[in-house]
Amino acid sequence: MALSKSRRRTEGFNYWPGFVDALSTMLLAIIFLLSIFVLAQYFLSREVTGKDTALARLNRQIAELTSLLALERSGKGESQSSLASLMATLEATQRDRDRLQGLVNSNAADASGAGGAAAAAQRALDSERQTSSRALAQVDILNQQLAALRRQLAALEEALEASERRDKESQARISDLGSRLNVALAQKVQELARYRSDFFGRLREILGARPGVRVVGDRFVFESEVLFDTGRAEIATQGRGELDKLASALSDLEREIPPEIPWVMRVDGHTDKRPLQGVGIYRSNWDLSAARAISVVQYLAARGVSPQRLVAAGFGEFQPLDPGDGEEALRRNRRIELKLTER
Repeated sequence: MALSKSRRRTEGFNYWPGFVDALSTMLLAIIFLLSIFVLAQYFLSREVTGKDTALARLNRQIAELTSLLALERSGKGESQSSLASLMATLEATQRDRDRLQGLVNSNAADASGAGGAAAAAQRALDSERQTSSRALAQVDILNQQLAALRRQLAALEEALEASERRDKESQARISDLGSRLNVALAQKVQELARYRSDFFGRLREILGARPGVRVVGDRFVFESEVLFDTGRAEIATQGRGELDKLASALSDLEREIPPEIPWVMRVDGHTDKRPLQGVGIYRSNWDLSAARAISVVQYLAARGVSPQRLVAAGFGEFQPLDPGDGEEALRRNRRIELKLTER
């Protein structure tokens, strides 16, 4: 069989798989960038939501202060109107008092003939004086109330200005927080990309040029025949050695990557599009691909890799590398992919 495969390779070179690999690499790169963007938006939205809640509470306080300020201004206008009315009454009273005082002075010489009229004028003058005194007392009270309202108005305006300053400071802090979050996320992505590059370079050295194992973009790909027997999900004897090497490299990687970087090794199972033959424990290619991915994850965990750093996913026949129907295309689509990515 190996001789026949070698003969087919020498007869001609098929460029189509390489073209599909390139397209797949481009698609996965776009998906990776979109994932980073979604993650950044998620953390940013969490921070902004908290800030929006505080900002909404501050806006409610400002609205209450504004309403109270409007009421105080309305009361101030009414007080000023009352004061103007009292001042007009006082001026009229003073004019009447002056008029009566003139009558009293003009009739004082004729005490015998106008005694009764002078007495009546004096009583009227005393009444006007009492009215004037009451008016002056009310004016003093209104002046005191007006002074108190002015002090309250000044305090409210000062509180409103302080609230506006805090609002501006909060907006500045939100903007600064968003900028720092974006920078931090970019740094984490760059760090993970560097470790990913080192890790796959190390795997290339460990696994060498073994047939059925290759690097495609940011993924390490095992053809299913390297790890499993046909239609089965148990790790075959010939595949355990390769996974042992992988487990050793992953254990070294765990010690190197800082714990604050949220990374995982995702194991993706893929099958070809041919339906399963006969009656078995797997009802579909989807079941088989998921079971194979889980088997790889469990094997790596048994070899010392932290389970918190492992993820298993089954894609069935729905993510082919080669859309063809030939045996070579079907063989390439039956695979296990390993990808170092964010949690």
